[in-house]
Parts: sequence; structure tokens; C-alpha cells
Amino acid sequence: MNERKAFSVPGLPVALAFIAIAIAAFVWLGSGLTQGKPQPLHVGAVVVLVGVLAFLAKGLFQVQPNQGQVMQLFGRYAGSVRDAGLRWTNPFYSRRGISLRVRNFESGKLKVNDNDGNPIEIAAVVVWQVVDTAEAVFQVDDYENFVRIQSESALRQMAQSYPYDAHDSGRPSLRSHGDDVNAHLRDEIQTRLGKAGVEVIEARISHLAYAQEIAQAMLQRQQAGAIVAARERIVEGAVSMVEMALSELGKRGVVDLDNERRAAMVSNLLVVLCGDRSTQPVVNTGTLY
Repeated sequence: MNERKAFSVPGLPVALAFIAIAIAAFVWLGSGLTQGKPQPLHVGAVVVLVGVLAFLAKGLFQVQPNQGQVMQLFGRYAGSVRDAGLRWTNPFYSRRGISLRVRNFESGKLKVNDNDGNPIEIAAVVVWQVVDTAEAVFQVDDYENFVRIQSESALRQMAQSYPYDAHDSGRPSLRSHGDDVNAHLRDEIQTRLGKAGVEVIEARISHLAYAQEIAQAMLQRQQAGAIVAARERIVEGAVSMVEMALSELGKRGVVDLDNERRAAMVSNLLVVLCGDRSTQPVVNTGTLY
């Protein structure tokens, strides 16, 4: 069932016409009384006319900006009206207002297992809007509750497709590939909400953390990874500096070192450059041999 436009006309001219007819009827009744014409006939005609006008006035309704009115005729969908202002339609229509404004909500913190099986806590913010009033009203029982439940279901499904933190640089993860993860989440939610006439404008993760029972262990793991990465950079730089030092010594002829002394110098330089603490130099005033 898709949305279609229902019959309606501008309500202000219709309301003015009803008022004018009612005034004319009362004027006619008053003139009849002054001329001595039969009163019951005049009163009965005016009562009937006023009753008809009151029934037709039930067709007057207001439509606020960014709001739709869903019309039903004896249980059958008759169309929707989105034109803002005072409108008039068939008085037999029953009407239900539905907001077309952009709305958002934040899901609760869900506890799920990521792709590696680690328990994590995750939450998301979803920005959505009703784009088809007929589907929102008739395809699901409560479209607002449907949006919330299906969004959390999609969030669980998406979280299980990625690891929290990828140790392989080419593997996407929840922590490092935010744009890709948010796009995947939006697509997952839109797939579920398309049947309810809802468009998902944006979906993004608002909370992401390891579950409490493994948070400390994972923090140590991250710290260890950071230390290893830092050590790799330090060793790489130290080797380059040692290579440069030996090369410059050889070019300038400062000292001629055999393989054994060269190995000892390399060892000492690496200890100095890679150590955690500042070194204490030892001055040797004797011979090298």
C-alpha cells in the first residue's frame, strides 16, 4: 500500500460560504416572522439547513507544516493530504495525523559479541523521517516502536560483522573504520524500515567500549600493542643511525675498526639508542687493544 493524494480543497472559502448560508437562513427566518408567515415551516427549514451545514463543517480540518493527514472512508484508505493550512474534504472521512518531521533517537547500550567473540557495549543514534504515510499507518502496528526495535536489531547484526579492533591493518574494525561501519549500519536499518514508509537519514555509533569483564585485559593488550609498535620505530631508527655512524667513520678515516670492534660498537650504540633509561658513559683512557 503506497501513499496517494486524497480529495481536499482550500477550507477558508468553504467556511466563509457556510457562514454566509447560515446568516442568510436566519435573515430569511426573521423576515418570515415579521411578515406573519407560518412559523413552524420556517423554523423547520432553518433547523434542517443548520444541521446540514454542521455536518458538512465536519470536513474542515487543519494541516500543520511537515504533517500529513491520512484519510479513511469506512475503513478503506482514501488518500493522504500534505497541503498545509485549513482544508475541507468529504465529511465522511476519518482522519489521522502523522508527523513528517525529521526525528532521532539514541538506542540503549547493547551488550553483544563482536566478530572475534569479544563482548562489547555499543549504542547508536538514528536520524529518520516518515516518507510514506500510508505504509507508516497501515503496514505496521506502531511505526515509532517498530523503528526503535528494528534499529536495535540492525545494530546487533552490524556489530557482529566487525571486530572491535583489527590487529591486521587491512581488516575493517568498529574502532578504526567509522565511516564504513556507519554506512553499513544505515543500510541495515533502512532494509528493515523500508516496509514501514520510513527513510533513515543518518545512523552513527554513539558509544563503543569493551564489556566490563574484559575491559582491563583488552586495555593491557592495546598498551602492549602500542609498546611493540613504538619499539619497532625505535629499533628501525637506531639501526639507521648506527649504519650512518659506521659509514661516516669509515669515510673520514677517524678510526679503523675490525669486525670484532665493529660488532662491539654496534652493540653499544644499540643499547644506548634503544634503552629505556639514560645511559651512564664510561670513559676508557687506555688503549682499545
